[in-house]
Amino acid sequence: MSRRARWEVRIFFIIWLIFLFFRAKDPFSFLVLNTCLGVLPIEISFHLHSRQVQKAWLFWPIFALWLLFYPNTPYLLTDLFHLSLLRPYALSGLLRVTPHIWIYFTYMVISAVGCSFLGFWSLNHVSHLVAERLVKGQRLGRVAILVALTFLTSVGIYIGRFLRIHTIYLFLNPEQFVRPLITMWTPDMWLFVGLMTFIQLFCYWILHLITSNKDEMTL
Repeated sequence: MSRRARWEVRIFFIIWLIFLFFRAKDPFSFLVLNTCLGVLPIEISFHLHSRQVQKAWLFWPIFALWLLFYPNTPYLLTDLFHLSLLRPYALSGLLRVTPHIWIYFTYMVISAVGCSFLGFWSLNHVSHLVAERLVKGQRLGRVAILVALTFLTSVGIYIGRFLRIHTIYLFLNPEQFVRPLITMWTPDMWLFVGLMTFIQLFCYWILHLITSNKDEMTL
């Protein structure tokens, strides 16, 4: 991503977060924190390719920090379930046209789609950098690293969504969450992780097709 594009992303999300802070009211005030956490790994990935972090002793700690926060990005897709709080269906079974509903729908979609799409770019960028170091850029190795990162991300989404453990809480009070992390490995958990991994890989594949073939597209 070019330097100009990175600054466009930064400026947009700074303005968007300020807007949400003043406009997103309960029960949707969580959008401010969740969007901020979703943007953070994107910002971290911007710095992984700089000359200052090419040395292994600096690259791997920053990569670990990215991996710790990255699940917050696709996590925003699961926030769309909160739209049910708006009771969007009328007694007739049809969607209501109430402006309040569609305003908050817009808030949530912009945060979820914006962070997720940029998150997939971040995933692609970071997986390539890791592959260059571990498997010398070999195609099969790159795919394996991509799948592994996506799987770990799905586990992170499960932890955040169902155990209600935010990434930031792991720094504040980590011992409180050791037992839930040990006992969470149930069949339902594995099903959720498998489905989320499939969803992420599918979205990544679609975006990869679009970006890799953009030069071949004709008007």
